[in-house]
Amino acid sequence: MHATLKLGVKAAGLKGIVRVNHAGCMNQCGHGPMVVVYPDDVWYAGVDVHGAERIVREHLIGGRVVEAYKYRAPPGDNKDR
Repeated sequence: MHATLKLGVKAAGLKGIVRVNHAGCMNQCGHGPMVVVYPDDVWYAGVDVHGAERIVREHLIGGRVVEAYKYRAPPGDNKDR
């Protein structure tokens, strides 16, 4: 997913505006691969290559949340060990 996101950001002309970096599981390992878009604070779960491409196209370029991949945390402690 990382490479797909990096290539998509570069191809969209967003390099220097959008930063794509690796992170740990952020206490959500069981829902991965995860993508978080800041400062929007939108979390995506189970992201595959198609999802990464959609996130670049629809969210980063178009400003629309990709509902099909959006992570909705259940109430309570959301740590997934």
